[in-house]
Amino acid sequence: MATTPLHFAERMSRLGTESAFDVMVRARALEAQGRDIIHLQLGEPDFDTPAHIIEAGIEALRNGETHYTPPAGIPQLREAIANEVSQTRGVTIEPDQVVVTPGGKPIMFYLILALAGPGDEVIYPDTGFPIYGSVVNFSGATPMPLALREENDFRFDLDELRALISDRTRLVIINSPANPTGGVLTDEEISELARLAVKHDFVVMSDEIYRKIVYGDFEQPSIISYPGMQERTVILDGFSKTYAMTGWRLGFGVMPRDLALQVTRLAINCNSCTPGFTQLAGVAALTGPQEPVEQMVAEFQRRRDAIVAGLNDIPGVTCNLPLGAFYVFPNVSHYGDNIADYLLNEAGVAMVDGTSFGAQGKGYLRISYANSLENIEKALERMREALLKM
Repeated sequence: MATTPLHFAERMSRLGTESAFDVMVRARALEAQGRDIIHLQLGEPDFDTPAHIIEAGIEALRNGETHYTPPAGIPQLREAIANEVSQTRGVTIEPDQVVVTPGGKPIMFYLILALAGPGDEVIYPDTGFPIYGSVVNFSGATPMPLALREENDFRFDLDELRALISDRTRLVIINSPANPTGGVLTDEEISELARLAVKHDFVVMSDEIYRKIVYGDFEQPSIISYPGMQERTVILDGFSKTYAMTGWRLGFGVMPRDLALQVTRLAINCNSCTPGFTQLAGVAALTGPQEPVEQMVAEFQRRRDAIVAGLNDIPGVTCNLPLGAFYVFPNVSHYGDNIADYLLNEAGVAMVDGTSFGAQGKGYLRISYANSLENIEKALERMREALLKM
């Protein structure tokens, strides 16, 4: 019996997706056929959640933390986050400026919906996390991509930023260290963005989810610490990357109090609250030993050095050295288009095409080195062999 196609709301045509999960599905299908696939597509640490965090979550469950919680987060976690952000960003944050959500994505979703709509403009990085542009389109606001280029170490050009700002700019999104490039913003760029935000009175969402995954002596400054920015900055952060807690779904936003009330209203309408046992695990993460994080970052740095050297050793491939996160963004334009699909099918290496992160990603690949050094070296050998056959 034929069925009548459902009629979807027009807004659904404006909502994008995250291609890394699509690649994962295709890679799993090949594995089901008996292929050996090396997974370098997802932005997920391959380490287990540290034991003391797991124990805190288990203890919370045993103590009956299985009920509704306050929509903006339990007081213990909001206080721990406020203390951590105050200490690491050099500002004074109070718990009522913190909103806890199941993962970091709800913060960007609620923030964009709260601030931008038809007639407004939102500036965001290209290349950048694909959900930024997706939600801007969904909100009805006008997306204004800001180019990040290899020749500028994947930082934005200040003149191009100034040219995009108008009296309709409501929000500018930055992400440093960045997905997909691993690039970082300098004091010069952040300082000028802060000056422009004060001058033109717009909000900045600073996605700092990779802030603790940086290499060498580099320390990423936060725009919230610049003059005039505490009242117009939203920090997006969470536990997934730093503490290997992707499956716990625990993120947070730090923002002005009046905005926190609006974001909490959206959270009530959408997800009610965040589970209490995951929040208590988050308290343990922030207040407990940090050595597991340091060990993870040290291992990521070893892998970064190996994969950058290996990629630059492949004829026709160039790769910048990222200062943060756990991605490389090599230039493979020498080999044409659809290289990610080719390498998945020909070499059994799963990664994401750069165009998934914006128009500026054409000719690039995003490769996650959140995998063992052994698998990374094997992937490099397979890639080299496959590319030289083209």
